Amino acid sequence: MSNNRLIVIGGSAGSLHVMFDLLSGLRPGFPDAVLIVLHRNTQSDTGLEELMSAKTGLPCKEVEEKEPVLPGIIYLCPPDYHVLIEKQHTFSLDYSERVNFSRPSIDVTFKSAALAYGESLTAVLLSGANADGAGGLEFVKQQGGLTVVQDPSTAEVSFMPEYAIARGKIDLVLRAEDMPAVIFGPRPV
Repeated sequence: MSNNRLIVIGGSAGSLHVMFDLLSGLRPGFPDAVLIVLHRNTQSDTGLEELMSAKTGLPCKEVEEKEPVLPGIIYLCPPDYHVLIEKQHTFSLDYSERVNFSRPSIDVTFKSAALAYGESLTAVLLSGANADGAGGLEFVKQQGGLTVVQDPSTAEVSFMPEYAIARGKIDLVLRAEDMPAVIFGPRPV
């Protein structure tokens, strides 16, 4: 098991360009793992890993069953599967019913990551059009993780961050351009 952090970034409608902007500052040697949970079409974004890797210089790959979570890699949830993180810091893929009309569900991943990583988890919720992620953020907070939500005024689709903020239990609400220093920098005390 690693002592490194896991940073899980969830988003839906309007979040892809923000994710690219966030990740563009990462460079080889980054000490933590990043997991992207994106509501996406199975047919339309086959080159997403290559684009993310080109933006950062870090390897980016889709999650595979029982694969260990390793630092310095950007992992992407495959379309149409929930991604869970096991206590041993390995991935598990699940094809159970949709949660908040979504598979992968941000809530499902946030909750399993919170159980596996506790205080070493940073959970970030970006732009989107449904309630996915809000319940997961509450659970992350209960487990001692850091919760960050995109300022709705900077979100292309503000419903998802607004809903999470209304439910409470959020550590930080940040404009998209202010997020990298916080989520990829030293953990706030």
